[in-house]
Amino acid sequence: MYAQVIDDSTGSTLASVSSQAKSLQGELKGLSKKEAAKKVGAELAKLCAEKSVSEVVFDRNGFLYWGRVSAVAEGAREAGLKF
Repeated sequence: MYAQVIDDSTGSTLASVSSQAKSLQGELKGLSKKEAAKKVGAELAKLCAEKSVSEVVFDRNGFLYWGRVSAVAEGAREAGLKF
């Protein structure tokens, strides 16, 4: 699972995180894909907070808002990111 925050006005990536990131490897061991996606969302929100980004628009790129996609959003919201 990959998630990123992009500034549309400049086209630059402000924050990105993946379930393959070394910082999450220990936390994701033994979790289901949906639980891991939720952790990815929480990590993304943490990175956004470090860069003073508190509100974003959630673009699911055509994927259904179901399963892992909704888990990323849920994890980010719980960690303080506003949609």
